[in-house]
Amino acid sequence: MSKPATLRDLRQTIWSSPERQSRTVRQEMRENLLCRLESDQPIFPGIVGYDDTVVPQLVNAVLSRHHFILLGLRGQAKTRIMRALIELLDEEIPILAGSEVNDSPFAPISKHGRLLLEEHGDDAPIAWVPHSQRYIEKLATPDVTIADIIGDVDPIKAARGGHLLSDELTIHYGLLPRANRGIFAINELPDLAAKIQVGLFNIMQEGDVQIKGYPIRLQLDVALVFTANPEDYTARGKIITPLKDRIGSEIQTHYPRAVDLGMAITAQEAWTERGGRAFHLPDFVAEVVERVAFEARGDKRIDKRSGVSQRLPISVLENVVSNAERRSVLNGEKTIVPRISDVYAAIPAMTGKLELEYEGELQGAETIARDLIRRAAGAAFDERLGGANTDDIVHWFDEGGALKVAHDERADALLRGLGVVPGLLDLVQHAGLAPRKDPGTLVAACELVLEGLSAQKRIARNEEAGYSRARPERPGPTYPKSGPGGPFA
Repeated sequence: MSKPATLRDLRQTIWSSPERQSRTVRQEMRENLLCRLESDQPIFPGIVGYDDTVVPQLVNAVLSRHHFILLGLRGQAKTRIMRALIELLDEEIPILAGSEVNDSPFAPISKHGRLLLEEHGDDAPIAWVPHSQRYIEKLATPDVTIADIIGDVDPIKAARGGHLLSDELTIHYGLLPRANRGIFAINELPDLAAKIQVGLFNIMQEGDVQIKGYPIRLQLDVALVFTANPEDYTARGKIITPLKDRIGSEIQTHYPRAVDLGMAITAQEAWTERGGRAFHLPDFVAEVVERVAFEARGDKRIDKRSGVSQRLPISVLENVVSNAERRSVLNGEKTIVPRISDVYAAIPAMTGKLELEYEGELQGAETIARDLIRRAAGAAFDERLGGANTDDIVHWFDEGGALKVAHDERADALLRGLGVVPGLLDLVQHAGLAPRKDPGTLVAACELVLEGLSAQKRIARNEEAGYSRARPERPGPTYPKSGPGGPFA
């Protein structure tokens, strides 16, 4: 069925009904969200870990027809959530053809739209705008002007059309009017200069904007969504109090609260497909990568105000896979199988994402990254093999055994070397970490055991010497006891 091409045709459809003509974009989002809830459809596909926390708050904000702000640290899917809101809009809407502000065919707000109706009447041409074009996003930066957001006079339009500068036809519409009948999103709102934030007051309360130099008020229909990082409130700017007061809901985002949720996000976002080459990622290696971020978020040497973005494990996993891919190509192996040692090779993907406190700066980002990997491997080892008997393995090292693992060596060659450690291969097989006929995964599992024992300080690990007997801790200084008969009596 062909879509209406003129206003006359449109009058014969549901779009001419009073209910549809009076429906605002926030009412439209509300109704479409209710339909999704009733049919049990996913509301925000691809958003993992927020089902019981952030999503209910988002649903409440939309059902309340609120303008809202997503408040959270970097890498918490704020922008993705904003962009997912277009799924709550109708597939397409009719506008007057050629309108820059998505004029409703029944109630145009621009002079262009009004003149089009006066000239053509019911023969006025209709265009259809898909929901993807009804979302406008602006990254707030200090150089954004009120003309960028609201609009300004356009002398070129005046000259070409022979209009006076005061004529509405000379308006250059900013991003906000162009988002009419849609969603306008501002990323990092505190970075927007205070005087620009003031320009949003009217649209959020009265629903109109005034463009500089024109004695008119444009009645806009727009849903406003913002994001902000709490760190920015003092580091680069702040949200002025009257604007915060006009924002209906403030929704706090957060990092994944469980390792398995973090792993699901990382697996979804990381690029691991390598041109069709056979690839197998052991789940315990993926867990170690994810636990690096969890360990970092709780480390006192790392600035908690900046946070540790979910982009850290995503970048690390991509680097881990790349190091394993490089090794497989050099050794002529058919399958890419990442190991724990590949996580150490991915340190360059970590250091730039860690904002360090003073103590951390003294130690250095690379030292801290190595420590985080060791602790992450230890936590994964405890989770999967915490109750296993590893006494034979530790005893072998205590008796002088040493093992140098060549990280770029073929898996089958490494497996022969790891086989000299009594009980190591049997342990990983009985624990179900790796099948007997999979050398790559067996090597990765053995590295997990060795890293876990190193994290427990039962064996020692050194970049040059490999794994060896744990050094006995040096006894602390002793002091004479005080008391009767003592030197301090």
